[in-house]
Amino acid sequence: MRRVVVASAVLAVAGCSGAQEAGPQAPPSRPAASTSAPSTPSAPPTPAAVFPGETWQRADAGDWSNLDAELSAEGSTCVAVVKDGVLVHDAYWNGGAPGSGQRIYSITKSLTALLVGMQADDGTLDLDDTASEPVDEWRGTDAEAVTVRDLLSMTSGRRWSEASDRQMIRATADQTNFAVGIDQQRPPGQAWVYDNAAAQTLESVLDDLADSDDVVELATDRLLDPLGMRDTTWARDAAGNALTYSGAESTCLDLARVGHLMLNRGRWDGRQLLSADLVEQLTSPSSELNAAYGLLWWTNAAGRVVEIRRQAGFADDLPPYEGRLAPSVPEDAFWALGYGNQYIAVVPGENLVAVRLGARPSSPDRITFDTFTAGVLDGLGDAGG
Repeated sequence: MRRVVVASAVLAVAGCSGAQEAGPQAPPSRPAASTSAPSTPSAPPTPAAVFPGETWQRADAGDWSNLDAELSAEGSTCVAVVKDGVLVHDAYWNGGAPGSGQRIYSITKSLTALLVGMQADDGTLDLDDTASEPVDEWRGTDAEAVTVRDLLSMTSGRRWSEASDRQMIRATADQTNFAVGIDQQRPPGQAWVYDNAAAQTLESVLDDLADSDDVVELATDRLLDPLGMRDTTWARDAAGNALTYSGAESTCLDLARVGHLMLNRGRWDGRQLLSADLVEQLTSPSSELNAAYGLLWWTNAAGRVVEIRRQAGFADDLPPYEGRLAPSVPEDAFWALGYGNQYIAVVPGENLVAVRLGARPSSPDRITFDTFTAGVLDGLGDAGG
């Protein structure tokens, strides 16, 4: 039985803390003879998608010497690469092991987005409805205008500061209550701010909708168990609230299942766990304020990019720039990102999923969205064709 991690969440860096405000300056053989009418040849049937059972099917392929050398030297504990539903490579260093879970920090946010999307599919919420319907404390206040989509897109207008962020993460027992109680700084949609507290308010949204009134149980029933994520746990704060901004623990092989679900547009071995429409919304730009951000997932769309290097634990963010997060890889790529440049990378056009977990790299230019994903594609080489 899966254990439930109960933690006081003294997560000094657990929430991928550090936010950069992006203001409203948006960019942007020859046929046999026949007397009957010729028929239109039908396309060959699409092969059935391959899904893992208790373990991944595997067929080692590719040359991983360059990628593995960099990953191991930069503190990685594991990497997993899944191509066409088959595990083609995994490796472990620095104390990592196939079933050894580790904190995945803000990758937790991306998992939370799946739970919210499932509720939208169920019809129990609309992403564009006010979040004050489930969050009672916001009714009749300036926060009443904030929608669920605003919280997911980091455009909620909730007040944010590094001091407040640290206080919630390091010194608050009831983190949901703290997050809900923060003031509204501006109307939603005017700025993009990477905000851990805004993501934690989604616990209050989901708690109101969950049959059990417990978001950890919701996550277990709707996501972890259906995907077979046996080595994944979802943490709580000291008050018993699920942590929806950070804190889950998982493995490279378990998180590859999440990537494979997203690659298959929400379908898992005959079941539609999340609608294709919701997958599209989560992994497409949600605001011109940051073309690189969907709904708690990162995208590779072109436009004004706000990249949060402090999320990885580095001192300074890059200024906003025009371009793409990963110019060396296909535009359809998207990612879940956690502190220390931990990734779930998905490249739909290549039918590819890759996961990297481990410590923060030695510099912000190591194991980036671009270099990690490009390194995986290079490793596949001819095997990726």
